[in-house]
Amino acid sequence: MKNFDSLMVSRLGPVIAGLAVGILAPVLVLLGNPGNMGICVACFERDIAGALGFHRAAVVQYIRPEIIGLILGAFGSALAFKEFKPRAGSAPAVRFLLGIFASIGALIFLGCPWRAYLRLAGGDFNALYGIAGLFVGILIGIYFISSNYNLGRAYPAPAEAKLSGLMMPLFALGLLALLLIAPKLGAEGTGPIFFSEKGPGSMHAPWYVSLAVMLLVGWLAQRSRFCTIGALRDLVLARDGYLFWGIVALLVAAFGMNFVLGSFKSGFAGQPVAHTDSLWNFLGMVLSGLCFTLAGGCPGRQLVMAGEGDGDAAVFVFGMIAGAAVAHNFGLASSGAGIGAHAPAAFVIGMVFCLCVGFVMRRKA
Repeated sequence: MKNFDSLMVSRLGPVIAGLAVGILAPVLVLLGNPGNMGICVACFERDIAGALGFHRAAVVQYIRPEIIGLILGAFGSALAFKEFKPRAGSAPAVRFLLGIFASIGALIFLGCPWRAYLRLAGGDFNALYGIAGLFVGILIGIYFISSNYNLGRAYPAPAEAKLSGLMMPLFALGLLALLLIAPKLGAEGTGPIFFSEKGPGSMHAPWYVSLAVMLLVGWLAQRSRFCTIGALRDLVLARDGYLFWGIVALLVAAFGMNFVLGSFKSGFAGQPVAHTDSLWNFLGMVLSGLCFTLAGGCPGRQLVMAGEGDGDAAVFVFGMIAGAAVAHNFGLASSGAGIGAHAPAAFVIGMVFCLCVGFVMRRKA
């Protein structure tokens, strides 16, 4: 165990985490998850928002155990290696709004950065536009970082507030209880927890398999610092490919697994839970990539940090859940038929907000 952990905290750690995601995500699809959506943080947070009744899009409502497992896996790893450190205090309102717009951008594209790579590895060439947009959004964020952009530092929680670091793990346990109990309290036996009877929300692997898979991924991601946004940021800013090789490993492993399982289907049309509007696949991920860079990590990394006790990351995660609800309640989210009616307006508002944050929140040299 000690030797394996030494490997995880070495430069091979992100590669191992990327291989795990790339191998296990197609397996989850085989076992019931939607196509090319073995793991998608943005999509699964959207499903959780729907299951809690925050939006009423009946086809995307399910408490995804993958999100629960990622948080609790990271929490367990942080506890085991004495890296659980309750902390917070760095521009929480800004982080919440960044989470909202990150989610909106991801749901215009229909996927987070993890799913963008998994879609490409499954043969969905629409993902190429999304990944290109992700790169552009990250590059804009890197410009601000190199211009002394900073949201401020997080401060360790005082002794009397150590419980604050447990809020996200406790939230995950609460979700797990609701998934298993699925209370029906409404007059007609519906709600407050809603599960889809058709559509992507009705498609899922057995909950215990999804939970076990993501407990492992959460552990590996916490130890290796695996991050699809930080990988490109560090590659450009520091010429360090330490994290980037994790993305390469994810792509190679997912492509191989899809090929072996017979689930590789190349092309643009007819891809699962995807649309072919190349412009908005690109622009949606420009917005998301910029939000993730300004917030300091991809959505998976934010969940991992929240599991480590980072209250700022937890605020961003709650922002993404709220953003998913906003996206579906206000006609911003895409579907297989194309983008939502009001998605262009939301994109403009989100970009203006992010650019204002980037320009205003800079330290003086």
